[in-house]
Amino acid sequence: MPVLKRPALAVVIISIIAAAGLAAVGLYFFNQYWIHRFDALIARQASVYRLDPDLVWSIIYEETYFSPWKIGEDAEIGLMQVTPTVGREWAAETGMREFAQQMSRDPKSLLAEPERNIQIGCWYLEKISKAYRDLPDAEARMVAAYNAGPSRAAEWNRVAPNQAPLTSAQFIERIDIPSTRAYVSSILARYRELKDAEGGGRPKK
Repeated sequence: MPVLKRPALAVVIISIIAAAGLAAVGLYFFNQYWIHRFDALIARQASVYRLDPDLVWSIIYEETYFSPWKIGEDAEIGLMQVTPTVGREWAAETGMREFAQQMSRDPKSLLAEPERNIQIGCWYLEKISKAYRDLPDAEARMVAAYNAGPSRAAEWNRVAPNQAPLTSAQFIERIDIPSTRAYVSSILARYRELKDAEGGGRPKK
């Protein structure tokens, strides 16, 4: 086996380093495309339902990392992991027979479509938010209710009549489902990162 001379070996090493650098740059830009390709849909639906698009984005990041084909363990579907039950509630509220029929016949195809999934997810999140709009740190309650259900979130949020509302940290401490506590903490950390970023832009990773 021939032994590479020192100049030739240096060229090989430099080529490997350059290839690795190009791969890293390519991966970075692909990831940026991946996590931002639904930004316009998120912004549009969040505006319709008076939600912060950064919160919706953070939920999708946690739920599916922007993978619209994902199916959850409890039959949750699509980007925001919407259940067929929530989809049927939404369809009934729209009053449009076409949606109601499709949700009864084939909920998966409707809920897997990115814009419809985000629309229904935002509709449900806005519905949840009505109970917490006058409270500080409402996002913690909304996210907990989105994950574990409104009744559980209401129980965790319950205080005596003359007691001050719970802070976000106090509310999270009351969550007795470890997976939900981790879910809420992760989403809020990412959401605050967005808010702290210069210009309110999306995070780089």
